[in-house]
Amino acid sequence: MTERQAKILYAIVEQYAEVAAPVGSVLLAKTFGVSSATIRAEMARLEETGFIEQPYTSAGRIPTDKGYRFYVNAVTDLSQKSIEAGEKPLDTVNRNARAIDVRVKSAGRSSLTIRSAVDSLVDITHNLSIATIGDQLYMSGISYLFSQPEFTSGDAVQEVAKLLDNLEPWLQEASPNEPLSVYIGAENPIGKSSGCSLIISKYRSPYSDRSYIGVVGPTRQSYKQVMGLVRHTGQLLERVL
Repeated sequence: MTERQAKILYAIVEQYAEVAAPVGSVLLAKTFGVSSATIRAEMARLEETGFIEQPYTSAGRIPTDKGYRFYVNAVTDLSQKSIEAGEKPLDTVNRNARAIDVRVKSAGRSSLTIRSAVDSLVDITHNLSIATIGDQLYMSGISYLFSQPEFTSGDAVQEVAKLLDNLEPWLQEASPNEPLSVYIGAENPIGKSSGCSLIISKYRSPYSDRSYIGVVGPTRQSYKQVMGLVRHTGQLLERVL
């Protein structure tokens, strides 16, 4: 993939997350200052290699799971390089992270602290948020999740419900060991057909050395922001608790 193709892919991921509609060449041409024909040619190459797709004739393009994975890996690599360089992560200074800090720290040091963190993620991401408290799973934001345009049909709701039913036993059995784990669409081990992505952070707490907090949302979401906030919240809970 060329550098320009990568930037176009990133733009499609981010625009689609914001507007929930296929992204066309005219909008991208304005963004990159090139002709629509140039953008269409680059989009054709991205489509041939499986990073984007056209949901219906005469529409713009949307990312595939492969496209999202490429984007998430790039975001992860950039974040790791920033950490290794000693740079202060943007997540710790932006408005949303500060709001989580205030709300979580005001809750004291108990299970209410974790619930407060979950509720904060719901309010900011407008997705469902989860956390383990000992052997129990606390979740909030189901109404936000099912208000997303991806989940308006009964079949879609049923697939998501299956994922939620199996989430707690899967966390206990699989025990993801990465500080931040991202499962995109069909990568999701407990909901391959749900159209959801799972972003979870592992942290230590008085309840368990393998406690988790995270977000369940549609595959179409602002990964850079949500990944940063989930990572930040996990680190915050480990410090506070």
